[in-house]
Amino acid sequence: MILPILHYPDSRLRTVAKAVDVVDDTVKTLVKNMFETMYDAPGIGLAATQIDHHQRIIVIDTSEDKSQPLCLINPEIIEKDGEIDWEEGCLSVPDYYQCVKRANHVKVRALNEQGKEFEIEADELLGVCIQHEIDHLNGILFVDHLSKLKQKRLLEKTKKSIKVL
Repeated sequence: MILPILHYPDSRLRTVAKAVDVVDDTVKTLVKNMFETMYDAPGIGLAATQIDHHQRIIVIDTSEDKSQPLCLINPEIIEKDGEIDWEEGCLSVPDYYQCVKRANHVKVRALNEQGKEFEIEADELLGVCIQHEIDHLNGILFVDHLSKLKQKRLLEKTKKSIKVL
């Protein structure tokens, strides 16, 4: 099922997600729906917060052919190093792209959609995507990493486009 995606500046995007206690059928269905929603959008990452489910769940697929789905439940960055500037976009901030400074390499511990703990190391696009989606779970948007002036301009532009609708 394709779910509606919240758009900036919706205040629900600022909600800090709660940990998943148990990976049950409800969580598995949510993960399935999140993948469908992300692929339909189309995007390469989606946090549960973006679909107004405030649980610590993210789905990612940075492959060209949708062949590398990755689900991270209760993700936690346990190591990070290096620095990279990457142009980011966001399904919750449509048609807006800016360079953001992130760690170039991350090591993350999480549960998969079967509830099994695993660790993954990632850099470049996948590493940036993981950091971006974990930010969502903490109520942070990629635009929060931008200068105050860029944030103000985006907010004004967004408010104008909302009035036009």
